[in-house]
Amino acid sequence: MVIALLCSTAGVSGAFLLLPFQISVLGLSGPGVTATNHLFNMVAVPAGVLRYTREERMVWPLALCLAAGTVPGVLVGSAARLFLLPDPARFKVFAGCVLLFIGAKLVHKAIAGRRASARHASPGAMAVSAITLHGRTIVYRFAGQDHRVTAPVLFGVALLVGVVGGTYGVGGGSLLAPLLVSVFRLPVHTTAGATLCGSLVTSITGLAFFSLLAPHLGGVGAGPDYPLGLSMGAGGLAGMYLGARMQRLLPARAIEGLLAVTACGLAARYLTQGISLLSLT
Repeated sequence: MVIALLCSTAGVSGAFLLLPFQISVLGLSGPGVTATNHLFNMVAVPAGVLRYTREERMVWPLALCLAAGTVPGVLVGSAARLFLLPDPARFKVFAGCVLLFIGAKLVHKAIAGRRASARHASPGAMAVSAITLHGRTIVYRFAGQDHRVTAPVLFGVALLVGVVGGTYGVGGGSLLAPLLVSVFRLPVHTTAGATLCGSLVTSITGLAFFSLLAPHLGGVGAGPDYPLGLSMGAGGLAGMYLGARMQRLLPARAIEGLLAVTACGLAARYLTQGISLLSLT
């Protein structure tokens, strides 16, 4: 619940922090950890999507574009997780690289959020309006300014993120959220709902992929741990709703800084462990 509460304010489900928790604290390994993360997203994320919609900060064209790109990507990534990265040592190296990338982007996002905070309106005036689609460009108004993003470019980025997200077991929001702010220069208060929505769609796809393949992979353990995924998801459901509701009142820059430190610390740990295990083999 705490992880989801903090992460959902930035449009991230928190699954990227639950994965190392499952491996290090609970001692789990194998592709099933990835599927369990998808199950967590399926249970927890709808609460955040609902709250951001009620807060009038959901940019639906943006969310649909992200989902359209990440769905095929997550299928490719899920296949890579099953057939190319089943070894825990290699997976730790891969997870460390992903976490390091996430941490770097979150640092950039926090810096960008500091510059943008001075332009944002008061917490009571954060509704998104005038959402339109001009040709291949998504346009919407927030805090008195128009913001634009090219749909085909966003689709291509979402496709690549989907591959990484499917492999790592996250919906992709932890990668897309910082990219939308730092690269596409969109306000964080308008991207959180869209990235959570994209994470939900891709996690549904990823979980279906793993569940269908699990009976045909013998002892690989590709299916999710349902008791664990549902119990984590129940806490995430409450945290996601509260986080989305509190976002306009909390300093997003401080939350993003905390996430950046956490992600970079975990990246260093997993890279060290993974490289050590690979050197022994």
